[in-house]
Amino acid sequence: MPDSTDIEPLDPSQPAPSERAVGLARGVSRTLIDWGFATLTEFTLKTGRRVDVAGLGRDGEFVIVEIKTSLADFRSDGKWQEYLDFCDRFFFAVPEDFPREVLPESEGLMIADNHLAVVAREAEVRPMNGARRQHQTRRFARTASQRLFVATQSMTPAI
Repeated sequence: MPDSTDIEPLDPSQPAPSERAVGLARGVSRTLIDWGFATLTEFTLKTGRRVDVAGLGRDGEFVIVEIKTSLADFRSDGKWQEYLDFCDRFFFAVPEDFPREVLPESEGLMIADNHLAVVAREAEVRPMNGARRQHQTRRFARTASQRLFVATQSMTPAI
């Protein structure tokens, strides 16, 4: 029977990220994986908000990375503050040519490209609420499992 943690692998009604954003998400994900995190892109939180990259560490730590490809992208999107309660650390990830001075100094900062991301400013650690962490860990696992199932269906022979 479905419950509140049942989710779709990807929401087709949401606009697709730009090619540049996809490349930056790839670089950020590679870096988080190097740090020992499992990652998901376009991860939907319990609130329905979709984060660009979510990382789950071996110790249960959650990192959220919000990708901004341009100044216009940053100025048109004020929802990033709604993500802070859903992670232990929050970073912005921007390309090398982004005007960094407009980003809040209170948040972490990564400079990213298609291959990797480098931390320019470490993120403050803000421990998540325990019940929220437990729910989000299950949601993360279920999302990863459902996406893997969908991705492998074309490779699985019919029974």
